[in-house]
Amino acid sequence: MYREEDFLQLSGLQHFAFCRRQWALIHIEKQWSENYRTMDGQIFHERAHNRELEESRGNLLIFRGVSVFSAELGISGQCDVVEYRRCATGIPLDGREGLWQPFPVEYKRGEPKENAADALQLCAQAMCLEAMLCCPVPEGALFYGETRRRVRVVFTEELRCRVKEMLAQMHEWYSRGHTPKVKPTKSCNACSLKDLCLPKLMKQRPVTAYLKAAMEEDL
Repeated sequence: MYREEDFLQLSGLQHFAFCRRQWALIHIEKQWSENYRTMDGQIFHERAHNRELEESRGNLLIFRGVSVFSAELGISGQCDVVEYRRCATGIPLDGREGLWQPFPVEYKRGEPKENAADALQLCAQAMCLEAMLCCPVPEGALFYGETRRRVRVVFTEELRCRVKEMLAQMHEWYSRGHTPKVKPTKSCNACSLKDLCLPKLMKQRPVTAYLKAAMEEDL
């Protein structure tokens, strides 16, 4: 069990799955830079996080901006949306008749990705809900703004193991302040931190060689 002061941001799991160095620059070195994609994503999330937009539609309850945490995983954050669907295998809710099954929904501005970064973040949210509500959360959904469609995600044992493994590595790197070396990929061009990360520079020669050359120029 982790202490509350050692909790990491749940949203960082998506950064870590996308690029270890990006995660370290944001969450360890506290660096950030905006671009069109990050600003558009923030606007896209505003409605999803509006807690005043609670909805009740018969056998469906919708809550937004739900705070979650897990002491076992050492993370805390927010679910964009948690839907509760009335069913016989759910849990009781204060002021509501019957039993309700939680179903997390994460909103993303773009379109479905080739990697599992979004699914891993959603799975971590489900694992937090399970710890807090003491009930299984077997599946959820990713809603993509570009396609305007949901993608169903089943929280398999394999996906849960990947979440635990990544979080263990994140905690270890965070505790020793480790920022990994850059590994340039085609995704670097879309990253808002590319001017801070300098992937092209690191690809051309080691940073030690660059610093040595810069010092020699000053001399």
